[in-house]
Amino acid sequence: MKQTIRKLMSSASHAPSRRGMLKSLGGAAAAAFWADQQLEAWQSRVNTNSKPSDLKITDMRVATVTGAPMRCPIIRIDTNQGVYGLGEVRDGASKNYALMLKRQLLGENPCSVDKVFRKIKQFGGNARQGGGVCGV
Repeated sequence: MKQTIRKLMSSASHAPSRRGMLKSLGGAAAAAFWADQQLEAWQSRVNTNSKPSDLKITDMRVATVTGAPMRCPIIRIDTNQGVYGLGEVRDGASKNYALMLKRQLLGENPCSVDKVFRKIKQFGGNARQGGGVCGV
C-alpha cells in the first residue's frame, strides 16, 4: 500500500497542474451557469399562487341557515389566495360567538393551526359559548 502511494506521489503525470485546475474550474463555472438558467426556467413555470407561507386570513363571514330544526350559523373564512374554509357554529349558538373572533383571526396564517387555536381558545367556553371556537 505504501509503495502504491509513493508511486502515485512521485509520478509527475498525476500531479495537478495549473492548466488542469483552470480547465476544471472553467467547466464547473459553465455547469453552474447552465444550472442557474435551467432553474430560472423551471421556476418561471411554477404557479406561485399557493405559497403556504404567504397565506393570510382576510375575511370572515357568517350565514345563518333557516328552516332547519335549529339555528345553524355557518362561517366562511377567506384568504388572500382565494382559499376558503367553512365551519359550523355548534349547538345552534349565536353567530356573535364566531364574529367576536374575527379581530383575532385577520392577518393570521391558517396553516399555523396551533398558533391560531392558542390565540382564540380563551374565547371558548362551556356549551354554546364555545360554538365560535369550534366553528373556526
